[in-house]
Amino acid sequence: MSESKCPVMHGGATTTEANKVWWPKALNLDILHQYDTKTNPLEADFDYREAVKTLDVEALKKDMIALMTDSQPWWPADWGHYGGLMIRMTWHSAGTYRISDGRGGAASGSQRFAPLNSWPDNANLDKARRLLWPIKKKYGNKLSWADLIAYAGTMAYESMGLNTFGFAFGREDIWHPEKDIYWGSEREWLAPSGSEGSRYSGERDLENPLAAVMMGLIYVNPEGVDGKSDPQKTANDIRVTFERMAMNDEETVALTAGGHTVGKAHGNGDASQVEADPEGAELEDQGFGWLNKTKRGIGRDTVTSGIEGAWTSNPTKWDNGFFDLLLNYDWELKKSPAGATQWEPIDLPEDKKPVDVEDLTTRYNPMMTDADMAMKVDPEYRKISEKFAQDQHYFSEVFARAWFKLTHRDLGPKARYIGPDVPKEELIWQDPVPAGSTSYDVEAVKAKIAASDLTVSELVTTAWDSARTYRNSDKRGGANGARIRLEQQRNWEGNEPERLAKVLTVLEAIATESGASLADVIVIAGNVGIEKSAKEAGFEVTVPFSAGRGDASEEMTDNESFEVLEPVHDGFRNWQKQHYTVTPEEMLLDKAQLLNLTAPEMTVLIGGMRVIGTNFGGTKHGVFTDNEGALTNDFFVNLTDMSNSWIPTGRNSYEIQDTATKAVKWTATRADLVFGSNSILRSYVEVYAQDDNKEKFVKDFVSAWAKVMNADRFDLA
Repeated sequence: MSESKCPVMHGGATTTEANKVWWPKALNLDILHQYDTKTNPLEADFDYREAVKTLDVEALKKDMIALMTDSQPWWPADWGHYGGLMIRMTWHSAGTYRISDGRGGAASGSQRFAPLNSWPDNANLDKARRLLWPIKKKYGNKLSWADLIAYAGTMAYESMGLNTFGFAFGREDIWHPEKDIYWGSEREWLAPSGSEGSRYSGERDLENPLAAVMMGLIYVNPEGVDGKSDPQKTANDIRVTFERMAMNDEETVALTAGGHTVGKAHGNGDASQVEADPEGAELEDQGFGWLNKTKRGIGRDTVTSGIEGAWTSNPTKWDNGFFDLLLNYDWELKKSPAGATQWEPIDLPEDKKPVDVEDLTTRYNPMMTDADMAMKVDPEYRKISEKFAQDQHYFSEVFARAWFKLTHRDLGPKARYIGPDVPKEELIWQDPVPAGSTSYDVEAVKAKIAASDLTVSELVTTAWDSARTYRNSDKRGGANGARIRLEQQRNWEGNEPERLAKVLTVLEAIATESGASLADVIVIAGNVGIEKSAKEAGFEVTVPFSAGRGDASEEMTDNESFEVLEPVHDGFRNWQKQHYTVTPEEMLLDKAQLLNLTAPEMTVLIGGMRVIGTNFGGTKHGVFTDNEGALTNDFFVNLTDMSNSWIPTGRNSYEIQDTATKAVKWTATRADLVFGSNSILRSYVEVYAQDDNKEKFVKDFVSAWAKVMNADRFDLA
């Protein structure tokens, strides 16, 4: 009997995906709406950060420690201890973080979804998450997957003897794959440099913002650069990769050695018998990937990376064994049973060899990857390795702190940390900000600002520049701390140093007189400018404000770490430092997403900031009004005026001409005209251009403005 023609659409392709195939140049706004509430199965009023405060952490600890040695027959623990597996899961969740855009990391539980759940480097971590399911089931909504995945590795280290630095809860789960993270342009897993879509150019320049060397890897290739062993070349890759994860050389060596002090790699079998990853697996596999349905494929016969063996003599114990073996013995290149290249020691005493994971009477050689050998070969890494080898206490302390940093870097400032094990010490990478005053007279401050000679544009622009550094990806930046006044940021080109210095001179005096922090005064100044411009448009508004921001000092600021926050473009101020391969509208979209804005919020802010006159350098691009300084909806009205023609005059410049007379009325950039050309953005523009929505525009602008100003006020949540 022949099959009937299928009555439904094949492949489940969304309209957005299909549109991208037909119109590849179209701006995709999905990243602004990726966390639609309709994807969340929990109640609309559920607040995880409140729920986790009721978690019985002591009971959870006991359950986690017990889990480590509760070996399950469907996925038996190596040497009866799941520590190595749990640490790898946590590491590979947190290790996707990159400092350049703050994306990646452990804060969302994204490892449950594609592409991360099916990256080659994450092979068999699906088993680790399934082992955690009974604990997640027991603690339910009080414990997110994101927190549990991050916590598992820390508890694993504690169970094997490490005195950890602490742990903070508070990571909220997402419910579908993230759409805002660029993982690379390759179209095949583990594609070597030089292949199509390679992330390398020049000698070996890794594409920003990427940190990993290949599609599907967390860090570097364990077999060497492009799979060819050369520990010094691998060391060079490691240094770039770990710098982009915000780690220095000492932290890099500590993490490499500490991660490989326990557990093992798996390659004792035929890699060709390993089946599809979780996303490509059959229905009956129920989300499990990398299965071996031909042979046993578990325990000693597991194939994961293809590399086979433990790194140390006692792989379930926290000790200094990694450096003992690495530095005190000679090593040679070998092949694993699965065919992977690895290093093995020459003439290692039998009692130094780790035992088999199932048969404790049999011993095998340990192994090292090219990345491990880099710790011995690279001169700087070797110095650190030798120091750690001579002082295990120091190594343990550095590692514990680096592990804490790795697992918490994208959680945000300390104010967001929850739980009994939050360290009391404040760390510079947490971007500390002292508490600010709330006892001053806000109205008096507003009056002094309004009476100054500062223009609306100067007030609004300075407040925006202070707040726009915020990144919702890792909760860094923002107006709190007033770091815009510190030496590094006040000289950033995008902050217009001369204009900024003029404004800060006035606002600093007001802050000193009033007892307010400069951070608060800068935000108040922006609000004063908004209120003035709204009044010019015929609307009386009060921009919401909450006092309490503090002023960070130079000593509280890691300037090298803050370099990545320097803007090189800002579509909201119609500026880019130079021409880039990426279009201005795509950069605007990226900035809006990092500011946690929706597409309507992005739209209303652009329209308002254009007519207020906040463009970089005072340019008139996109200032579609004859009443600059007033918060009118003129940007939208004139953008939709069909008596106009839009004429390209350069790579990123346009003239708006009267169609009948050819007279030039305004000029514009792509960041302006995209709001008329993109069908979705135009639908928002048309709402704000309507005659009956002038007041709505002002209210929506004020709301979006306040959201940006308060983005880093985690104390208000």
